Amino acid sequence: MTRMLAASAVLTTLIFCLQPAAAAEAPWCAVIQNSTESVYWDCQYGSIEQCRQIVLAGNRGWCNANPYFVPYATAANKHYRKRHTRSQ
Repeated sequence: MTRMLAASAVLTTLIFCLQPAAAAEAPWCAVIQNSTESVYWDCQYGSIEQCRQIVLAGNRGWCNANPYFVPYATAANKHYRKRHTRSQ
């Protein structure tokens, strides 16, 4: 009985606590013009060359840097206080 309760507690914790991994954004988007007033942002290209192939293949549009792309996040700079000791 206790094994069953422990297993259900672990399973419940896993179901409610695990979050899906965030999708990585690509750095380049092909902005494709569907009609006179409608554009579609296709943000899946790792380089501007990949994006240009799509745009030059007959799609009306242009390549633009992805506004939501965040390059590899760096750790925040930690500032440490330097402790000065008084000589006596």
